[in-house]
Amino acid sequence: MNKLVSIIIPAYNESANIPHIINAVKDTFTNQLYNYEIIIIDDGSKDNSIDIAREISLNDLTVKFIELSRNFGKDQALKAGIDLATGDALVTIDADMQHPPSLILEMIHQWELGYEVVYAYRQEKNPHAKLKNKIGSKLFYKLVNFLSDINLEDGIADYRLIDKKVIKTLSQISEYELFLRGMVKWIGFKQIGIPYTPSPRLIGESTYQIKTLIKLALHGITSFSVKPLYTAVYLGFFLSFSSILYIPYVIYSFLANIEVSGWASIIMTIVFFGGLQLIILGIIGIYVGKMFMQTKNRPNYIIRSTNIQQK
Repeated sequence: MNKLVSIIIPAYNESANIPHIINAVKDTFTNQLYNYEIIIIDDGSKDNSIDIAREISLNDLTVKFIELSRNFGKDQALKAGIDLATGDALVTIDADMQHPPSLILEMIHQWELGYEVVYAYRQEKNPHAKLKNKIGSKLFYKLVNFLSDINLEDGIADYRLIDKKVIKTLSQISEYELFLRGMVKWIGFKQIGIPYTPSPRLIGESTYQIKTLIKLALHGITSFSVKPLYTAVYLGFFLSFSSILYIPYVIYSFLANIEVSGWASIIMTIVFFGGLQLIILGIIGIYVGKMFMQTKNRPNYIIRSTNIQQK
């Protein structure tokens, strides 16, 4: 009996790209000894993405859809696909065709060699991305690697194959703020990365912006490390020690009757330390907020409709 591979495709306003990515995946599996299912997850799109997916599924039994009740985010959409997939392995791939579907066969080959996670990472900088996005992406990976307890290759993508053992493990994890790139690294198993060069986006423009990467970096760092809290403690000790060094100058100024600097320097000092305190309080607040939201035990996503028989 042929093995089943589930192809998970999250989509947000990708109505024009959905038919193309489906056809590209089907072409990839032509003459291959694997069964496959294609699962489109509509993450609260404002266009007719779900209508396109539903219409295609009526005429093609390999195509399935999941419609979320609103826009929950890409990682939550991926989690929905992971939870409902039935394959011996699954592949997560973007709908915009920047992840070349032909790489799926190489991933399957590595899977057959015994690897349980096969992930793709950019071999070089994305030649199709804007300069600010390239700089933001590089800073994102450096910041996450420096301040968290996981190590992500520069340019690692949400393009990966995972074995059913890994699928089962991920399905059991329910975190308020998912960061699957880090989670897949954290859970371990036998992993291998394969390089790839992104293709140009077929239709439309990327919705990833600098603020999106900043938000993603904060999620990743605070989900896998308490290093920011330790950094705040060390910084506090350093500044406290530095302030002690100021005491001899104050004593000298008093004895020598030298006038101490005016209000400008005092205001600058107050503003600096006030801003520093707000940053540290913000870091602590993020962690406390995560714990608060986690205790609510809300689901990562809500399914509005699907043609998949839920487990």
